[in-house]
Amino acid sequence: MFKITVIPKFGDIDGLKHVTNTILASWFESGRNDIFRFFTPDLDLSHENWKLIMARTDYDFLKQMYYGYDVEIRTYILKIGNSSFTVYHEAWQQGELKVKGTAVCVHFDFIEQKSKPIPEDIRKKLEEHLYSHNP
Repeated sequence: MFKITVIPKFGDIDGLKHVTNTILASWFESGRNDIFRFFTPDLDLSHENWKLIMARTDYDFLKQMYYGYDVEIRTYILKIGNSSFTVYHEAWQQGELKVKGTAVCVHFDFIEQKSKPIPEDIRKKLEEHLYSHNP
């Protein structure tokens, strides 16, 4: 599991004084940075070096989050396929699970415009972060 702490900014709040639902995409993406480094250690975004493409994301908003309280983003690997893997995220605030979601990432060659099998050394790194419960 990977953990980061996010401090909600004033601009992350909606008209109902909640953390806006659209900000979770950015926070969960930040939670994937360590996973991105498995594939591209220096995070070089050139087509020759970047090796992942997003195929799908979803979110379940369980409880409201508020300004003034840090949010802990927990990131796990849920499933590993041949060329893709599913990331599972949780957002916790004040000791409660507030949002959960998944993202499907594909190991992708931007030059050839096709998916590639996940290399064995990276697969092993991903396996170290497998989520052991049913989300």
